Amino acid sequence: MRILHICVTGPYTDGFNYQENLLTKYQVKAKHEVHIIASEWQWGKNGKIEKYEGNLGYKNADGVLVHRLKINGEKDVFYRYKRFKHFYEEIEKIVPDVIFIHNLQFLDLDKIAKYAKKHKVKIYADNHADFSNSARSKSAVLFYKIIWRHMAQMIEPYTTKFYGVLPARVDFLKKIYKLPTEKCELLVMGADDEEVKRAGTEENQKKVRESLNVSNDEFLIVTGGKIDEWKTQTLLLMEAVRSLNNEKVKLLIFGPVSDAIREKFNQLYDEKFMRYVSWADTTAAYDYFAIADLVVFPGRHSVYWEQVAGQGKPMICKYWEGTTHIDMGGNVEFLKTDSAEEIKEKIRSLVNKDSEYNKMLMVANDKTKTVFSYASIAATSIK
Repeated sequence: MRILHICVTGPYTDGFNYQENLLTKYQVKAKHEVHIIASEWQWGKNGKIEKYEGNLGYKNADGVLVHRLKINGEKDVFYRYKRFKHFYEEIEKIVPDVIFIHNLQFLDLDKIAKYAKKHKVKIYADNHADFSNSARSKSAVLFYKIIWRHMAQMIEPYTTKFYGVLPARVDFLKKIYKLPTEKCELLVMGADDEEVKRAGTEENQKKVRESLNVSNDEFLIVTGGKIDEWKTQTLLLMEAVRSLNNEKVKLLIFGPVSDAIREKFNQLYDEKFMRYVSWADTTAAYDYFAIADLVVFPGRHSVYWEQVAGQGKPMICKYWEGTTHIDMGGNVEFLKTDSAEEIKEKIRSLVNKDSEYNKMLMVANDKTKTVFSYASIAATSIK
């Protein structure tokens, strides 16, 4: 099949570990012809957006045909009311059998509806918005209910499935966009199968542990992601590990620390029990999670939760309504409070690798890895 992904609500960057990168990668591996329409904006190495330099039409390293379009006027990709030059014409040139829309918050959805009226094409759409990351205020909720609901309902008659990537985001589709319940489903995010296999080899794990001066007989806890005023619970995890006072338990933290909490982070950091890496690219993140005996996410949800599930690791995660889908029957313990003491007691119950820990590990390996495999997710997404 010829599959077209529409990725225009934010920057599109080749080689990232996002859903649009991995769905397309594994659809190419399944012998489909895969295209992406994206803006000319991408994420730069400094964490800021920048314009892609080079031919705007090209084949990327995964074999995906990328078509980057310019935005009308002098706007960047985050402008709410942007429209793209030659958007409809580009779809007509590609002649897709399937269109997969990533997020519904853009005006050129009307062009996709126009195309669907005239051509035989199967349409799927996903949603990454929910009340915690997008509709946080009354005015924002109103905006979603008026503007983006109108756009979502415009494309609905032509759409086979609307996917929320979290249970909370499935609810958002139903409650805010008022889309038919029978068309709304969960499509989980996950892990790159090739990276899971590469990082998980015995040789690679030995090399990575040695690079961090962590021995094989030490129980390693790993946490990762940006550490800022929105994720201060990482500081509670540091407190918990310090108070365990067990030299055979180590904590690896990776990710940038914001200036707002840098002083407190430095006060809690203790090299006797901890290791810190300020930045990890996609490859390094797979490496670090691969060597974990236990992964702890004490704060807000991130895509790392599903990646770690796909790597088959036992987890302790903060409980958030609408994010318990990562629990496949015992691979996860949930934190009910923001408490260093609760984190410490949950870790203490697992460090000896007794029956409770072994049950978590068995579920994580036997079931969870399969569900959160992107090869599997890519196939499911266009059924």
